[in-house]
Amino acid sequence: MAGVKYAKDQPAGFKNHVENIAIVGASGHIGAFIAHELLKTKIHKVTALTRAENNNTNKFPPGLSIIPVNYSDPSTLVNALRGQDVLIITMSAFAPRDTEAKLIQAAADAGVPWVMPNEWGLDGQSTDLVREAMTGPGREAARNLIASLGKSSFVSLVCGFWYEFSLAGQEIRFGFDFPNRTVTFYDDGQTKINVSTWAQCGRAVARLWSLKIMPDDEKDTSPTVSTHFRNGFVYISSFLLSQRDMFESVLRVTGTTEQDWKIQYQDVKQRYREGLAAFQNAGDMMAWVKAMYARDFWPDGSGNYQAVRGLHNRLLGLPDEDLDERTKVAIDMVENGDDACRPKD
Repeated sequence: MAGVKYAKDQPAGFKNHVENIAIVGASGHIGAFIAHELLKTKIHKVTALTRAENNNTNKFPPGLSIIPVNYSDPSTLVNALRGQDVLIITMSAFAPRDTEAKLIQAAADAGVPWVMPNEWGLDGQSTDLVREAMTGPGREAARNLIASLGKSSFVSLVCGFWYEFSLAGQEIRFGFDFPNRTVTFYDDGQTKINVSTWAQCGRAVARLWSLKIMPDDEKDTSPTVSTHFRNGFVYISSFLLSQRDMFESVLRVTGTTEQDWKIQYQDVKQRYREGLAAFQNAGDMMAWVKAMYARDFWPDGSGNYQAVRGLHNRLLGLPDEDLDERTKVAIDMVENGDDACRPKD
């Protein structure tokens, strides 16, 4: 196959697998699950890059190496990344805008061959969706920066919205207000979108970086990072759900009936316009969240990326998950906070 590199042709000492992985945000929502699953493989040395002033390292999974860095001193980033095979960036959407660019530049300067940019959600190849959801420009800029520096290749994870986090996340996300037993259906509540759990995202990343980097030789047809995912996207999903599907699960888990809930309906495009206007006029970040979620539920099918792209669940050996079990976790998060959903062995 033209353009394909083989392990047999590489210099002496070449290792056809990833060993050293650096992660930014290892104590965060998705980062904790990624770090946890990588450590479980027993084949990776995982290092967390953390701000020198971070006093929250007790939330890091045991077995993680920790290197303090100073984002005002790029040399600390470069030194921390030397010898790493992969840099995984997981940060809040509200993190300083230049932080990711500093990390990508440092990865290039340190010769890190692979970068997973801070892109954990909507389909980056669905240009209308990410433009109108206002998630696209920053993520595209990160991928373009990686390409322009010419030292690293990117792999981005498309997982849809995070299921437990979004279900628990008040009415602005999936429309559920648990304390008041109110649900707002967008249109008729029947539009299906792909969603993923944090645990499934963690497993996907761990199994991605457990693949061989390239085929051993011309006869090797096993999946590899280079042949399947270099400068591309990994598509995974836990569930393909409508709000109605979520509601049925909520009823089962809580033992309630529809009569116990106040059900409202809203035109999804009107909801999007409301959120967009409040964000543009007042800089209300929660209004942006409202608009972003509403956009994924438009009836154009853009939230159902598996229908267009397919999924890599089977290639990565990801397990099926129990919807009601994950719904119960979401409800626990409503009552006890995000710590109700942390990695467990």
